[in-house]
Amino acid sequence: MSSTTLDTIRTRVPARLDRLPWSRFHWRVVIGLGTVWILDGLEVTIVGSVASRMIEKGSGIHLTAGDIGTAAAIYVLGACLGALLFGQLTDRFGRKKLFLLTLGVYIVATVATAFAFAPWYFFLARFFTGMGIGGEYSAINSAIDELIPARNRGQTDIAINGSYWVGSALGSLAAIVLLSDLFATDLGWRLAFGLGGIFGLAILIVRRHVPESPRWLFIHGREDEAEKIVDSIEREVRAEADEDLPEPGESITVRQRKTIPFRELAKVAIKKYPHRTLLGLALFIGQAFLYNAVTFDLGTILSTYFKVASGSVPFFLAVFAVGNFLGPLLLGRLFDTVGRKPMIAGSYLGAAVVTAVVGFLLLSNSLSSVSFIVLLALGFFIASAGASSAYLTVSEIFPMETRALAIALFYAVGTAIGGITGPLLFGQFIHSGNLGLVALGFFIGAIAMAFGGIAELVFGVRAEQQSLENIARPLTAEEADEGAGAGEQAEAGPEDDEWARARAAEAERDERIARRSERLRTQRYRPGPGTSFYSPGMHASGTSPSQSRVAGERALDEEVARIANLVRDRGTMDRDALFRELGARRWGPRRFDAALRTAVAEGLVRQTGRRQFGPPADQNR
Repeated sequence: MSSTTLDTIRTRVPARLDRLPWSRFHWRVVIGLGTVWILDGLEVTIVGSVASRMIEKGSGIHLTAGDIGTAAAIYVLGACLGALLFGQLTDRFGRKKLFLLTLGVYIVATVATAFAFAPWYFFLARFFTGMGIGGEYSAINSAIDELIPARNRGQTDIAINGSYWVGSALGSLAAIVLLSDLFATDLGWRLAFGLGGIFGLAILIVRRHVPESPRWLFIHGREDEAEKIVDSIEREVRAEADEDLPEPGESITVRQRKTIPFRELAKVAIKKYPHRTLLGLALFIGQAFLYNAVTFDLGTILSTYFKVASGSVPFFLAVFAVGNFLGPLLLGRLFDTVGRKPMIAGSYLGAAVVTAVVGFLLLSNSLSSVSFIVLLALGFFIASAGASSAYLTVSEIFPMETRALAIALFYAVGTAIGGITGPLLFGQFIHSGNLGLVALGFFIGAIAMAFGGIAELVFGVRAEQQSLENIARPLTAEEADEGAGAGEQAEAGPEDDEWARARAAEAERDERIARRSERLRTQRYRPGPGTSFYSPGMHASGTSPSQSRVAGERALDEEVARIANLVRDRGTMDRDALFRELGARRWGPRRFDAALRTAVAEGLVRQTGRRQFGPPADQNR
C-alpha cells in the first residue's frame, strides 16, 4: 500500500531515473504521451486544409474566410483556458489522471466538430477541442520530462514537440482524399474531423500503460509507490540491456506536501525567477504568433492570393509540414550537445530573418505558389526546432512542484497574446484582399520571433544534460533544508547504510570530476557536453554552479570508467567494436565520442591508430 503520511524523506528516485540508458520503456513513454502533438498537428492542419472547402457553397455550413480565422482564435482561446485549468489539476492530482482525462475531452470534442451545422456550433466545438489539447500540453510535457533521462531530455522533447508536423502531414494527405470527388462537398470535411477522434482512441489504449511520474508521487506522500515504479522500470531496463546499471547520483531530501497554493507558484515565477519568467513569455509569444497565424491561414493564403485549387492545397501543406518536422528531427540532438542557449537563440533569430524575406518578396509580388511554399518550409525548418524548445525550456527551468502549471501559464499567456492575435490579424489581412497587409503580417511575425531570440541570448539557461533538480531546485527540498537548519532531521530510511557507503565513492568521484572540470576550462566553448555549460540561475535556486557542473559530469565519469575498464580487460580494440561492446548507442547523442576523448586525454586509454584504442603503456599506473 502506498504511504499516505506526509513526512520529510530522502530519496534517490530522480538520480535513478536520470542514469537509465535508453530503452523500450522510454519508447513507450514517447509513443503513449508524445503523440499528443500529432493530434494537435492533425487538428490545426485539417482546418487549414478543409477551410477552402468549408467556405464553398454546398458545404453544409455557411462560413467565410474571416470565420475560419475566428474559429482558429477560439480554438487557441480554448487551449489557453484548458491549459490553465488542467495544468493546476495536473500538479494537484497527478500526471496520469489528467493526461487520460484531457485526451478524453479532445476525443469527444473533435468528433462533435464533425457534426457542425452552423458557425456558432463550429466555434463551440473548436473551443472544447482546444481545451483538451491545451490540457494535454501541461500534463504531457511535465510527465515526459520527469520520465526521460537528463542526457536525452532535450533531443527527445524537441523531437516529440516536432511530431506536431507528422500530424500536420497526415492531416494534409488525408484531406487530399477527403476533399476529392470521392466525397460530397458537405461530407469530406466532416470525415476529416472524425479521423482525429479515431486516432485519439488508439493513443488512449497505449497511454493506459504509462506509469505515474515517480517524481510527483514522492513529493505528494506516495514514496512507496514511487519506489515500486522505479524498481519495475529498472528491472525492465536491466533485463533489456543485460548488464548492471550505473550507480545513481546523489539523493535529495524533500518535505512532502499534498498541495501547493497557486499564490505560492505565482511567487516563484515573479519573485524568485523573474528573468526566467520573461524568457518563457518571449519564447511562447514569438512562436505562438508566427505559427498560429501562418498555419491556420496558410490554406486561405494559397487559394486567395496564389489561386491554388482547394483540392490541391493539401499538397502544399504537406510540403510545409515536412520542412517543419525535419527541423526538430535533424537539429534536435544539437540542443543536448552544442547547448540550449546557442541553438534556441539561433533558431529564433534565423527564423525571423527568413520570415522577413518572405514578407519582402510578397510585397514585391515576386513569389509563385511553389517558391512561396518552399521558402516558407525553409524558414519553418529553422523555426520549428526553436518553437519546440519553448515547451522544453519552461518545463525545465521551474521547480518540480510548479512544472505543469508553469507550462500551462506560459502557454496560456504567451499563446493568448500571440496565438489569438495572430490568426485574427492574418484572417482580416487575407479577407481584405490586400497583399501588402499579408506581407505586414509576416513582418510582425519576424519581429515577434526576433524578440524571443534576443531574450534567450540575455536570459537563457544552460540546461543541457542537467538533472531537473539541479536546474531548478524543488520547493519542498528547500523547505526540508530550512527544517534541518532549525534542528529537524530527515527520518532515517532503510537504505541509509547503503547511502553512507556510497558517500565515500561519491566524494572520490567528485574530486576527479572537479580536476577534469579545471582541465577543460579552456575548452569552454567547444561544442559537446562540456562541463562549463551550467545554468547561471542555479546558484540562486540553492545549487551552486560547481555542484551543477559535478552533477552534469557524473554520467560522463561513469562512461569514461567503463571505456577504460573494457580496454584494460580486452586490450587494443577498434572504435566501432568498443561502441558495440559497451552498448554506447544507449548513452545519448555524441556521449561515446566525448567519453572516449576524455579517456584518451586523461591517459586512461591510449590511441594506437586512427580508430584503434588500447590500454595505457603502464598497466600499473
